Amino acid sequence: MQGIGQQSDEEKRLRELFLKSRQQMEIVPSPTLAPKPTPSPAPSPLKQLYPAGTPEATAHKSPSPGATISRPTAEREEESASSQQAEAGKNETPSTPTIEKETPSPTPKKKRHWFFFGKSDSDESIVVQKSGAEGGQDLVPAPGGGGILWQYLTPAVRKAIDDARVARNRWKYIIVHNSGTRQGNARIFDYYHRHVRKMPNGLAYHFVIGNGTSSGNGQIEIGNRWVRQINGGHVHSDYLNYISIGICLVGDFNRDLPTKAEYQALDELIRYLRRRVGKVDGRYSIVRGHKEINPRPTDCPGNRFPLNWLHKSFPD
Repeated sequence: MQGIGQQSDEEKRLRELFLKSRQQMEIVPSPTLAPKPTPSPAPSPLKQLYPAGTPEATAHKSPSPGATISRPTAEREEESASSQQAEAGKNETPSTPTIEKETPSPTPKKKRHWFFFGKSDSDESIVVQKSGAEGGQDLVPAPGGGGILWQYLTPAVRKAIDDARVARNRWKYIIVHNSGTRQGNARIFDYYHRHVRKMPNGLAYHFVIGNGTSSGNGQIEIGNRWVRQINGGHVHSDYLNYISIGICLVGDFNRDLPTKAEYQALDELIRYLRRRVGKVDGRYSIVRGHKEINPRPTDCPGNRFPLNWLHKSFPD
């Protein structure tokens, strides 16, 4: 019985040794599984991702931008380590230009900004904004002379009109005024508006046409409001001032008539401005006398000013 007991103890000991050895055999495969998270197979998914197309695919696979940077560096080290991986790198070289071609993609958008500055004759957006000139308010390119012989629109005046950054669909009206005085010019009116009427932007009009007293007969003077493309102060309405160009003829047309030079200069200026600002709602700027549009009663541009001539010369 003791022999049987001793044998059973030996069998138990052998069995325990066998179980221990078996457990060790189960632990042995763990090193074989360990290389799976190692970076050695990491280049293989990158080789599949780069030819796949866009960097968005790689960004989708990589959880962080740091991982996307570390993987290319590991590939470069592997390519320099062995000639086989260098050959694989040659196969991957076309993938890098694809990324370089996509990174400069914003450059065409920068070119579109040139339209905002009126550097191109083509219409691109309307981006705008462009902040007042964005979206549908891109700038209107200058129309050019078109071979017309202007008598009062001198090259300097046309250049100043063209250089202004005119927004599309901005100037819906052109309003004609008289100064109510028999003499004056843009500088005199600017002083009066700035210091007497306390207007921060000075001269209320965008343009002044002289009658030969304080400036040349038919001389066109350009106000700061046109140069800066800001609203006028010539109509008793903030909204109308924002969409209306103001032209003042020097004279009191309740007593006198405009000079012939003033008629001709006004005709040239309105025709040029209509071309310059472009069409609004499918038609050119509407030309009106001050009293025809002002919310408050006024006799400007004077009872003797021929509004019928104005309407026939510049129909809506």
